[in-house]
Amino acid sequence: MNIKIERLPENQLKPLYQDPSQLGFGKVFTDYMFSMDYYKGKGWTEPKISQYAPMNIGPAAVVLHYSQEIFEGLKAYAAEDGRILLFRPEENAKRMYDSAERMCMAPFPIEYFLESVTTLVNLEKRWIPRAEGTSLYIRPTLIGTGDALGVHPADDYLFFVILTPVSAYFKEGFKPISLYVEDYYIRAAVGGVGNAKTGGNYAASLLAGAKAQEKGFSQVLWLDAHEKKYVEEVGAMNIFFVFGKKLVTPNLGGSILPGITRKSVIELAKTIGYEVEERQISIDEVLAGIKDGSLTESFGSGTAAVISPVGSLNFKGENYTINNYQVGDITRELYTKLLDLQYGRAKDPFGWVKEIGRL
Repeated sequence: MNIKIERLPENQLKPLYQDPSQLGFGKVFTDYMFSMDYYKGKGWTEPKISQYAPMNIGPAAVVLHYSQEIFEGLKAYAAEDGRILLFRPEENAKRMYDSAERMCMAPFPIEYFLESVTTLVNLEKRWIPRAEGTSLYIRPTLIGTGDALGVHPADDYLFFVILTPVSAYFKEGFKPISLYVEDYYIRAAVGGVGNAKTGGNYAASLLAGAKAQEKGFSQVLWLDAHEKKYVEEVGAMNIFFVFGKKLVTPNLGGSILPGITRKSVIELAKTIGYEVEERQISIDEVLAGIKDGSLTESFGSGTAAVISPVGSLNFKGENYTINNYQVGDITRELYTKLLDLQYGRAKDPFGWVKEIGRL
């Protein structure tokens, strides 16, 4: 791509945050954003980086009426030696391509995805925080535009990337969280769009999530739509259960997002020597394992939270505590090894970490 960069005068750049630990998640945005348009019959055109600002789309844009929208999430990390690192960005690019095809959208080319992210992050590298546990979160998004009502795919699309420096996703940090097992509402069904990273999946989860938080829980643990029996995923994460030295995680059956951190945890755990099973696991099996002590740990995995220990589940009004509400050894080991890779503190035998520049 020949990306046009519309640079701002120095005196128009935003001041940096004062305390990285107080950044929160998705509250502060950088100076610039990337955007590129797609027009039917013309293809992808006009790649540019310009000031982060409101976008102009028509009131009849397809995204506003029929929810043709997908997004991704990845992070840029500051290594101690000044390298700027991305973690498996090609996996995000591929997943976004797959999500676009499922949502009947014009897919954004993988090589364009990687170039746009790399160029924007390097331009905004002053925003990459260096405090422990912080990073620069990257949000690529694709929406259907054009003014036309009627249930059909859009003719035109807009791809854009915004950046936000972040600290921990959960306010608890790397401490156990409590999950509310939802047995009425559903997130997604097989044959639907649960395996695409589309906004509608998250909109469908908001009510249950709000009710869970009102009751004091961090997130919702979803069950399958058909029988409401089998565990699927958490609102912002995939889920793992540890039985001794064996990790069990729900298999990808079409209603679960294929998490990149999930995939990395599976591959990393196997190299360490742990057994990993991807299969259906019922909530009854999980609760029985907690009761008899065979289920020793649980954690969620996702780009935003990385790995989040789970300390308890609440199902039908009863609370089930896991590992005395303490972080388990395997959870901590995987978290530490994964972060050491992401921040460039450990050798990367997998080829997952991509250096894209220097601070």
